Amino acid sequence: MRIAIIGSGISGLAAAYILTQKHDITVYEKNDYIGGHSRTIEVEVEKKLVPIDTGFIVFNKKNYPYLTSLLDHLKVKYNKSNMSFGASLKKGSIEYGTQNLNSIFAMKSNIFNIKFWLMLKDIFKFYRQAKITIQKNMTVKELLDKINLGQYFREYFLLPMAGSIWSCKPLQILDFPAHSLITFFDNHGLLSISNQPQWYSILGGSKEYVKKLTKSFVDKIHISRAASEVIRNKQGVTIIDEYGKSEQYDQVIFACHSDQVLQILSKPKAAELEILQNIKYQRSKVVLHKDDKFMPIRKSCWSSWVYLSEKPDNLTLTYWMNNLQKLNCKTQIFVTVNPNKQIKQGDIFNEYEFEHPLFDLNAIKAQEKLATIQGKNNSWFAGAYNKYGFHEDGLLSAVNIAKKLEVDLPWQV
Repeated sequence: MRIAIIGSGISGLAAAYILTQKHDITVYEKNDYIGGHSRTIEVEVEKKLVPIDTGFIVFNKKNYPYLTSLLDHLKVKYNKSNMSFGASLKKGSIEYGTQNLNSIFAMKSNIFNIKFWLMLKDIFKFYRQAKITIQKNMTVKELLDKINLGQYFREYFLLPMAGSIWSCKPLQILDFPAHSLITFFDNHGLLSISNQPQWYSILGGSKEYVKKLTKSFVDKIHISRAASEVIRNKQGVTIIDEYGKSEQYDQVIFACHSDQVLQILSKPKAAELEILQNIKYQRSKVVLHKDDKFMPIRKSCWSSWVYLSEKPDNLTLTYWMNNLQKLNCKTQIFVTVNPNKQIKQGDIFNEYEFEHPLFDLNAIKAQEKLATIQGKNNSWFAGAYNKYGFHEDGLLSAVNIAKKLEVDLPWQV
């Protein structure tokens, strides 16, 4: 069959890699690079080029079995990483890290702060009671109310951490489905102080796996060539690109965001419309830079992920890339999501915008119905929005489609 794949993120590339064994594939990509959130920028510091990831950065073997086995199959090398979390709130008047006791009590005044101690108490209460308290269709807010967890815990710990994980405003986490959040936290060792998985980053950046993954079909990927309209008919599927050129295919895999599908799909069916319009996306500005004012004032609080927002209706988050990727340089380099103050122009290496799925109860209900439209009308829907919104989820969505098309994986999981 001739199969069109729209999007070259992990979902599109994985689908192409698997399906090219038996089918004639073509990948349409609107950007001028391949990889989607696998976006590595080479920064010149200390008279050398240092590769730094700005989207997908880390994975662990427990929760990313398909990705780990794919990387091993491709002989992609990876390093141990560090996934500590920290927060710097109210212009540094509240700061802590999670690496050790020294970072937790980096602010000595917290030793005498009853609210801080109550927050720590609530953290352990949350660990103990969350799994046994959740009910179907309960929101995070309803769960926190039921367990009777305090405002300090919510505002200065859980909402910042969860907002950082899903790249959304902390307040939006309150509408997040409690079952999804707790399942994710439990799987990732975030409901205990022990049993933390070892995290890894790809040596040389995520571009290294993209390069190896696409080696056998790179000539079938058309960058800077967006699919502007998808028309389905009795003959199959017609793709019209942004230049007006049309091509006929037997099947189409939408490996783009759910909202982008609806922008290009001509005459979507009622079921497709109902499902896809309920999975929304949120845009974030991402800046690669070397300005350390986007880290905690106290060095002992410096962590791999640092939440910096002044208000819970905004997300400002910094990734400390030296710690995450074990960079071969002394210059401290950061990726900040939605900077809440000016970064000196000379300190900026690169700026970009990403979009992430926004999960609420409507989105989860829509997810549950996705299987009902897969393969219908010669159309498939791949993407991380099929599950939690992470790299493994995008890859798994492609694997599931390949299985439905009766194509085996070229690697062992």
